[in-house]
Amino acid sequence: MKPSNSVALTASDISPLWDTYQSETIAKLGIVHFLKHAEDRSIRQLLKDTLKLIEKNLAHMEAIFAAENVQIPLGFTEKDIHLNAPRLFSDILYLEYIYNMTFFMMSTYSLAFSVADHKDISDYYATNLKAAVELNIKAKELEKEKGVYIRSPRIPKQKKVSFVQDKNYLTGWFGERRPLLGIEITNLVFHSKRNALGHAVITGFSQVAHSKEVRKFFERGRDISGKHLEIFTSILHEDHLADGALLMTSEVTESTIAPFSDRLMVTFVANLIASSIGQYGVSMSISPRHDLGVQYARLMTEVGKYANEGMKLLIRHEWLEQPPMAANRNDLAK
Repeated sequence: MKPSNSVALTASDISPLWDTYQSETIAKLGIVHFLKHAEDRSIRQLLKDTLKLIEKNLAHMEAIFAAENVQIPLGFTEKDIHLNAPRLFSDILYLEYIYNMTFFMMSTYSLAFSVADHKDISDYYATNLKAAVELNIKAKELEKEKGVYIRSPRIPKQKKVSFVQDKNYLTGWFGERRPLLGIEITNLVFHSKRNALGHAVITGFSQVAHSKEVRKFFERGRDISGKHLEIFTSILHEDHLADGALLMTSEVTESTIAPFSDRLMVTFVANLIASSIGQYGVSMSISPRHDLGVQYARLMTEVGKYANEGMKLLIRHEWLEQPPMAANRNDLAK
């Protein structure tokens, strides 16, 4: 696919495509392995629909790279999957994974659409965004059908327009805390669900990783996600609200045989961390209560340190593929 005009693609066109290619090759291999074991007919169909979309996206991106004489990224290949490995996760976790993956896709596609300079790239991501929204709806409705979708707590309906007068609207550490706003509850529930899924996935990875160093990395991530889930739950409990999510460890089998390479699993967790940092930042910016802002900042710092460990691990093992970058003019001058 050659873009419709002769203007060369820019960093804002190429880099999102490169990042998307990396993450979607991971997702493709994950779903291929899931389909080897999934038993529920509805969940199998959702996995097939997702795989079809991802394969279409990958083929489209490869055509763009080829047309622009850009090296197609290596990403992740059949060398990173072990198809004969036993099931590591349950069908319900497969479903939860797809549902959460659609959030990542919608966020990635919308940002790529916003920054793209070339119209054909914008159009490509606009199409992808629509498909991701449709996939999100399918996954959410299937979770409801299976009885595993956790709804946000109900809050009272407003009967009249009013304006903030209490001085404790912004306080949190000192003085009486006001009840949580609806948007604050929404964010706490969202992060609870993400950490419950992350805890389960990383628990599974910690069981099967080949390298002792990688296993320790996953064990630390498992503990961090479990702790963050407890923090978000405790904040909800202060207002006598139900849990935002429950631990999903029971959806992890006892298998100790890796379905994926250490490189793929570490990269997947690194992507999960990056997404969490961004989401915590958004929540911090729209949570007026001071204690919540401080809590999000503290959790971002902890996750940021863990992300740095992951990047060092990828670099140390030469697992990190070089992303597109600016020319080194100092070296060229020599």
